[in-house]
Order: sequence, then C-alpha cells, then structure tokens
Amino acid sequence: MLSVFFQGMALGAALILPLGPQNAFVMNQGIRRQYHLMTAGLCTLSDIVLICAGVFGGSALLTQSALLLNLVTWGGVAFLLWYGWGAIRTALSGNIDLVRADIQKQSRWRIIATMMAVTWLNPHVYLDTFVVLGSLGGQLPAAARTWFALGSAIASLLWFFSLALMASWLAPRLSTTRAQRIINALVGMVMWVIALKLAIQGMAWF
Repeated sequence: MLSVFFQGMALGAALILPLGPQNAFVMNQGIRRQYHLMTAGLCTLSDIVLICAGVFGGSALLTQSALLLNLVTWGGVAFLLWYGWGAIRTALSGNIDLVRADIQKQSRWRIIATMMAVTWLNPHVYLDTFVVLGSLGGQLPAAARTWFALGSAIASLLWFFSLALMASWLAPRLSTTRAQRIINALVGMVMWVIALKLAIQGMAWF
C-alpha cells in the first residue's frame, strides 16, 4: 500500500506543480500576505473533494460521455483564455499600483468567492482530477484507492501551503511594480499556452 500512496503523491504533484489558475491565485495572495494560509487551506480542501470524487467513481461519468468531456475541455479552454487575458491586462495596466491597491481592499468573503471560482468553475481541474487521477486510481482495488487518493491529497496539502508561505516570504521582492508586471505577464502567457494545448487535445478527440 505504501507504493500506491507514493504513486498517488507523485502523480498528484506532477499535475499540481505546473502553473495554473489555482497556483497563480495562491501565489498572489501570498505575495499580498492577504489570507494566504486560508486560501491555501481552501484550495487543499477543494482538491481533496475533487480527488476523492474522481478516484471513487466520478471519472467514469466524465470519460464515458463524449459530450460531457468535450464540454469540460472547451469550457477549460475558454476559462484559461479569459483568466490569461485578465493577468495580461493587469500586466499592461498604465497604473498597476492602483490595480493592486484595489485588490488589497478585497474582503475575506470576496477572496473565498474568487478561490471557489478559480477552482470549481475551472473545467481544466476536472480533467486533471477526474480523467487523469480518476482513471488511474479507479483501476486499483477498493482498498488501494484510499491510499492513492491520500497520496494525491497530501501532495496538494504540501504544495499549496509551501507556495503560500514561500510567496509570503518573498513578498518584499515580488510585490514591486516591475515584479508584478513580469509575474502577471508570465501567468497570462502560461494560461494561454495551456489553453492551446487543451484545444489541440480537444480537436484530436473529434
């Protein structure tokens, strides 16, 4: 069972480490030192729910329906393009300091709502947790699935809290106007690259 646990952890880490909307949001909250640990905790909890849903049966619902899979895929493309455009628009803003000041005024509930959106309204998350993790974990015996899901969940827990704490520690260097422009530009471009790869994958299914 220990090997299954580490298999789940390795695969979970491989899926979560690349920059995505969740990681970008946690990183930005860490840089602002604004409810960053709460954000990391909620992202971890959301991932645990999605991982368990995928490993314990949700993957079959998605993989057996071509229509649903296509909806999730192209919904993910649209979401990533929109999120990427928002980041690039911030990077190109004439007065990024005003943009940051406005963001700093966000309440705890506004941050929770945004976190829920970048997690639960991001169809790309369902492809990772349901199609990839779910299809592999679903092939394991019932007892082994628990260890596989636990390994993936631990990977999420370690990653999100490490990211939030590291971003908070580096905040003095990463919160400058120049650094913020670079970060937002990189986030935007990465989102668009992921959207392009997802679109190519979606067209291959036709």
